[in-house]
Amino acid sequence: MTLKFIIDIIEEFAPPAIQESWDNSGLIIGDKSREVTKILLALDCTPEVVESAVNMGAELVITHHPLIFKGIKRIEKQTNVGKAIINAIKNDIAIYSVHTNIDKILRGVSGLMAERIGLKNVEILSRDRGYVSAESVMEEGNRKATEIGLGVVGDMESPMGVEEFCSMVKDRFSLKILKTSKPIEGKISRVALCGGSGGPHIDEARLSGAQVYISGDISYHNFFCEDDFMIIDIGHYESEIGVLELLSDILSKKISNFAVHIENGANPTHYVF
Repeated sequence: MTLKFIIDIIEEFAPPAIQESWDNSGLIIGDKSREVTKILLALDCTPEVVESAVNMGAELVITHHPLIFKGIKRIEKQTNVGKAIINAIKNDIAIYSVHTNIDKILRGVSGLMAERIGLKNVEILSRDRGYVSAESVMEEGNRKATEIGLGVVGDMESPMGVEEFCSMVKDRFSLKILKTSKPIEGKISRVALCGGSGGPHIDEARLSGAQVYISGDISYHNFFCEDDFMIIDIGHYESEIGVLELLSDILSKKISNFAVHIENGANPTHYVF
């Protein structure tokens, strides 16, 4: 099976055209005519991930975060990026990333977060303006399925107090600690979420009617919230790692009897207790 065939499956689900302008989703290293029999999925393309692909005989590594974000002037083994590039090329391993294009669809990264805590009536939080998909000509009843943008917002099945809600979030995301703003009073009935670095969408989360916004990489000053609004930072890695299971499911449904392996990898953020 060719690399192009596999890429077409992914891009049907998460079109590269919708990625953010600063992003570098797509084929980073490789030849689309390359035959592929085994795939390794990972959040980041670290030297360890490439070495795992070499050891298991995988011809393709698919990651969420692109190996190359910006232009690089040197490719040296002394750097993590250089080491990964050199080893991938040396062993004829293709590298492909699906980043903000899978962040921006309703069933993508943030939608998975919402599913994990059982939200209903889920919709895009920060909608892209002016994007028209092939499905946009469908009837209004399917409008939400064609919307794209970052983050989601939805309703709780049953309102929860803050203590119960925080305990549930820790359990659903397998967390030992939570980083939060001042806890609010009253019940939580509406929640906004954004996988990855969600700081830019805090105002939209508050204006959406959510009492809580769950994301990662929230900076210090953003924790000064209004009394009726609360921020929970669960970590960048923790908010996005679920996308690997989604990618595995997408590929497995389209390709039978095909080896797809997941490597969760190490969280680069360490917590000392």
